[in-house]
Amino acid sequence: MEKLAIEGGTPVRDTKLYYGHQYIDDADIQAVVDVLKSDYLTCGPKIGELEEKLCQVTGAKYAVVCSNGTAALHIACLAAGVGPGDEVITTPITFAASANCALYCGAKPVFADINEKTYNIDPKQVAEKITENTKAVVGVSYTGQSIEEEDLLELCHKHGALLIEDGAHVIGTKYKGKPNGSIADMTTLSFHPVKTVTSGEGGAVLTNREDLYQKLLLFRAHGITRDPALMSKEPDGGWYYEQVDLGYNYRMTDMQAALLISQLDKLPLFSARRKEIVAKYNAAFEKLPQIFVQQEIPESDTTRHLYILRIKPETLTTDRRGIFDALAGENIMCNVHYIPTYYFPYYQKLGYEKGLCPKAEKLYAEMLSLPLYYSMTDQDVEDVIHAVNKVIARYAK
Repeated sequence: MEKLAIEGGTPVRDTKLYYGHQYIDDADIQAVVDVLKSDYLTCGPKIGELEEKLCQVTGAKYAVVCSNGTAALHIACLAAGVGPGDEVITTPITFAASANCALYCGAKPVFADINEKTYNIDPKQVAEKITENTKAVVGVSYTGQSIEEEDLLELCHKHGALLIEDGAHVIGTKYKGKPNGSIADMTTLSFHPVKTVTSGEGGAVLTNREDLYQKLLLFRAHGITRDPALMSKEPDGGWYYEQVDLGYNYRMTDMQAALLISQLDKLPLFSARRKEIVAKYNAAFEKLPQIFVQQEIPESDTTRHLYILRIKPETLTTDRRGIFDALAGENIMCNVHYIPTYYFPYYQKLGYEKGLCPKAEKLYAEMLSLPLYYSMTDQDVEDVIHAVNKVIARYAK
């Protein structure tokens, strides 16, 4: 890193700027403190309050919060009836959980290629991969841009499958004016600290279907119920409950719920600022012939979680690694989202091979994620733009 900075002259910044960071204010802290002073730390009233808040924000009829986004994907697949012998189609450009959720259920992940301009899963590729064994499609709204909801829903329902939107990046986005979370059969959310809103760790599943909602409640909490309508016999007393299915302990704490309720109050601010930063990046990078700017479908009013800088290697004297390292030398600490899931050794052992999704693999070789978060200052944004221009100029042919 020191050598890179010396070769490039004085770094653009004196301090490191990372690709993501949470924003926590006094209201967030007080919300957590209030819970710590209350009677309930878990399984308390904040869970229901948060679920109601998520329904208000997204327009979904039902919300089930859980311990993290991976748990959300798992219980969504379980609620969809995914099991051994089934197939679940997803994209390789995602965090591994989008495919792992199928494996947790004993099903087979099937990878469909992306749209090379938007980077989201391509419905035409899904159509080529869907079979009578397809139980669900996990469509990832990558970077926060909405998947093509209508096309994918129509395709899934035609084949008797469910559309699960992996909306880990998507909160704040709208598709044709409707908030994401109220459209797919189920939408999962993640509230990891680098996401637009956070509860530290946490997730949720949104749905408009009561039958799926009831299943999600069971799978979140051990398959245990106190609802007499679901029991095999009349309750013996107020203490009585039954395990009616095999579920998991995927509950969220009230401290996390309180933090997220407070964060959701700031979602319009977070969304607006992210859009401002993306607009500045786009305006700057569209001028550079060495960079391809991610395109968006007109239906998506996007709150971006990630900003992808995609290079055109044929116009440069270095590759993605060279750009990545050079930006680090300028104290712009990027990341890469994501390594194609089937590249991992575990998936290779299962028989997956490189070459399955050529467009996704090409994207992976050419992309990196720039800093993007609410508390970035205008100077931070200008530093990123300056650094990118400086590094691209250094390696331009």
